[in-house]
Amino acid sequence: MVIRPPRFNIYLLLAAALVVGGGCESFPSKSKNQIASLRVHLEAPNNPSDMTEKVSVIRTSPISVTIEKTPFLNETDISAAKVVESGDEFILSIQLNQQGQHLLEQYSSTNPQRRFAIRSQFRQGTNVFDRWLAAPLIMRRISDGNLSFSPDADREEADTIVKGWNKAAGFKEPKKKKAPENAKNGGTK
Repeated sequence: MVIRPPRFNIYLLLAAALVVGGGCESFPSKSKNQIASLRVHLEAPNNPSDMTEKVSVIRTSPISVTIEKTPFLNETDISAAKVVESGDEFILSIQLNQQGQHLLEQYSSTNPQRRFAIRSQFRQGTNVFDRWLAAPLIMRRISDGNLSFSPDADREEADTIVKGWNKAAGFKEPKKKKAPENAKNGGTK
């Protein structure tokens, strides 16, 4: 009678351990890498066509806007984005790259008194939102490449959106400098 060690069971046990313990990534670590989309559409004439769509922007006081279906700006046109405090309120400020600056200047100078319809898809926690954020009226030619508006979002959502836009743009905020070690000890070593 020949007795062999139970090699098969050891291999099965190792495979099960790899499946259960290895290769899994928890949601919180993924949430740091979440990007947000940006779509900026131009208001179109009210003529129904396959190239236009009617949308409702702003949840509390809806504005109905007929837009061109194809956006002229997206997250690849972002250089950096930030939330800017303005008294008790805040605005989103998007600085565009060279291509985005050119497009924004062209569209804003040739379409006065029309609106931009701004949409974003972003993740907050386990929820994914796809929302029209704003429909600012084009008042002047925008030549500095900065698109700023008050969003239909709360402050936490605005921070999430901006982080997602910056992640999509590859923008990294400068790291804060640490205080010198001797400054922590009152200047003495």
